[in-house]
Amino acid sequence: MNKSELIEHMAKQADISKAAATRALEALIGGVKSTLKKNGSVSIVGFGTFAVSKRAARSGRNPRTGATIKIKAAKVPKFRAGKGLKDALN
Repeated sequence: MNKSELIEHMAKQADISKAAATRALEALIGGVKSTLKKNGSVSIVGFGTFAVSKRAARSGRNPRTGATIKIKAAKVPKFRAGKGLKDALN
């Protein structure tokens, strides 16, 4: 399912217009992004938790040349599925 299919699904399930579903999805994504930028976490009970994790600097290898390169430390988004989501799949 891609973004447009998700919007269509949301509009149908909530009995709202596609424009309203688009605004709602964009607001959700924006809220998660802004919270993660502040190193916060977003927990949606029954669904899961979005959080920021730190990845340490490390050395890697350029696959074309085989040369060793340095990869900078980075913050990466993580998602941990909640019990409700896990139960729905099993």
